[in-house]
Amino acid sequence: MTPAEILARYDAEMRADPPDEAGVRHERAGGIVRAVGAYNCILFSNLADADADAVIADQAASFRAIGAEVEWKVYGHDLPADLGGRLAAAGFEPDGQETLMAFDLALRPPDGAVPAGVEIRRATDAAGLEDFILVSGSAFGRDDRRRLEIFRARLDDPTLGLFVAYADGRPVSAGRMELPPERSFASLWGGGTLPAYRGRGLYRGLVAHRAAEALRRGYRFLTIDARDTTSRPILERLGAMPLVGITGWLLKPQ
Repeated sequence: MTPAEILARYDAEMRADPPDEAGVRHERAGGIVRAVGAYNCILFSNLADADADAVIADQAASFRAIGAEVEWKVYGHDLPADLGGRLAAAGFEPDGQETLMAFDLALRPPDGAVPAGVEIRRATDAAGLEDFILVSGSAFGRDDRRRLEIFRARLDDPTLGLFVAYADGRPVSAGRMELPPERSFASLWGGGTLPAYRGRGLYRGLVAHRAAEALRRGYRFLTIDARDTTSRPILERLGAMPLVGITGWLLKPQ
C-alpha cells in the first residue's frame, strides 16, 4: 500500500471511527469527532470553508463552559487548508509539530536487536507498573504518578501493553502500545530512556519488541506520532514511512 492509501485507511479506522477507550466517550457533531473524559481532544474534522469558523467557535465555547482544556489535532491534509490559522484566531495555541509515521508490518517489520545485558518485560503487576511509571516519568523529566491509577485499572486489559527494558536488572527504558480490537492499526507511545542509558539502542529495541507483539496479534500497521528532532530519524532508519504532519492546537481554560 502507498502512504496515501495507508493514511486514508487510518483516517477511516482510527479518526472518523475511533476505537473505544477506557474513561473516554466519543461524540460526533458538525463534521468533527471528539474524545471527552479522561482527556479532551478533537480527533477528526472535515469542515467546509463556510461553516468552519462556526464549528470551531462552538467547540471552544463548549469546553470553556466546563473549564476544561482541549487539544485539536490538525493533520496536514485536514480541511479547510487554513484550519490552523482559524484555530489561532479562536484562541487555540500551537503545541509542537509531529509526523504520523507508520510501519507496514506485512512488508517490513522493524529490526532492532536488544542490547546485551538488556531484558524487555511487559508490566503485568503492581511492581512492573511502578517501574514503568518511574522510568517514563524520569526519561521525560515529568511526574507521571497521575497515570498510575489509569494504567493500574488496565493491567489486565489485552488492548494495552506497557513494556519496560531492564539493564542488569534496573529499569532504564519504557514504552506503551495500544492494541485496539477490530482495527488494523496498533500504536506506539512514549519510548523514553534514562539519560545515562541513551545511545545504546534501547529505543530501537523497544520499538522492534512491540512491533513483533503487534504482528503476532494480527495487526497490519504500527503508527507513531514522532517528533522530527528525536524519534523520527530513528524510526525512518528502521523502515517507518512518514504519512502526514500533525500539529496539536491547545485551548486552555480561561
